[in-house]
Amino acid sequence: MELIPAIDLLAGQAVRLRQGRYDAVTVYSDDPAGLAALWRGRASRLHVVDLEGARAGQAVQRDLVQRLVSAFGPGVEVGGGVRNRAAFESYLALGVERVVLGTMALRSPELVGELAETHPGRVVLAVDARAGRVATEGWLEQSTTLAIDLVRAFAHLPIAAVLYTDIERDGMETGPNIEQTAALARDGGLPVIASGGVGTLEHLRALAPCPGVAAAIVGRALHEGRFSLEAALEACK
Repeated sequence: MELIPAIDLLAGQAVRLRQGRYDAVTVYSDDPAGLAALWRGRASRLHVVDLEGARAGQAVQRDLVQRLVSAFGPGVEVGGGVRNRAAFESYLALGVERVVLGTMALRSPELVGELAETHPGRVVLAVDARAGRVATEGWLEQSTTLAIDLVRAFAHLPIAAVLYTDIERDGMETGPNIEQTAALARDGGLPVIASGGVGTLEHLRALAPCPGVAAAIVGRALHEGRFSLEAALEACK
């Protein structure tokens, strides 16, 4: 299983939210590009979220994302506010390897299909769920769509992976929703990236054997020194 460190961007800083709440922000660095540079060559991929973009419905921090790409090198994936083809392609033009699409999957599924076909392996489908149902608009709106149904609708496309986040666990370090993550990987038809709640090495060791779980994203636990990146990489083996 791959280990992917995460940097969430808000007002030019590296932060983490608790359960997606913009009023529950912890700031970790005024130099996100410096963090990315620290992980260069140690992790194969970096997950970046434009939190302002997710809330605004359009990419807000493109210049900062470009600096992160320069600092980290190949392997950056970015999400947050990508709602149209122009935004998607503008990130690819910056050197981003994969673009995360969430709200667009519900609002414009045909466009997601076109982008996946045109750019195979460069679309990551974000499935952010509360009680098994998909949230959109930067987690500010709740749909009635079941996570498993959304994933199955895209399983025939050359999508890189599904990024599955249990919102109620995100940033809480109480452990990922292993049961739901494993079920989605087993029944959805696409590789799954686990996100939300990883706070210990045991959480990673519990995820690693699950068939179809291709990677785990870790943010707060790394930022707060719960364990080192190297220890996390070892736990994923």
